[in-house]
Amino acid sequence: MPPFPRYEGSVVEHHKLDSIDLRILAELQANGRITNVELSRRAKITAPPCLRRMRALEKTGFIQGYHADLDAKALGFEVTAYVFVGLSSQHDADLKHFEERVRSWPAVRECYMLSGEVDFLLKCVATDLSSFQRFITETLTAEKNVASVKSSLVIHSSKSEPGVPLDGKG
Repeated sequence: MPPFPRYEGSVVEHHKLDSIDLRILAELQANGRITNVELSRRAKITAPPCLRRMRALEKTGFIQGYHADLDAKALGFEVTAYVFVGLSSQHDADLKHFEERVRSWPAVRECYMLSGEVDFLLKCVATDLSSFQRFITETLTAEKNVASVKSSLVIHSSKSEPGVPLDGKG
């Protein structure tokens, strides 16, 4: 079993995961609405210790939250795009400022700082191409430190699997 990340000074570095913890994490990752009774059955332990383990996994940060997986198209978001952003300055304060701005833009669903040719990768959604274009031209490129923007529209998704591979094949 591969080692799990240990974050200096955090509770995570003191929590060792065993096979039961990994089963609990795998089941919750597949279905965050699973009942504790069903989770305990699948983890092969009784319900009270299962709930204690789940709470410990939450407290240590292995479980960061729960959410519903929504159908963007059904909700009217016809456009998904990946946007590559280059900044004119990579000073720490400028990077942090850009990240703060990104957090305030609802169209941006994910943001990653990258190494290499571009500084950030944004996953964006929009109701239509006009809305996406307005976001790019009026919001993103209007930021003072943005030097370059390139976007790629998603044609269709072949795989969308959140989380991490817990079967040891990562």
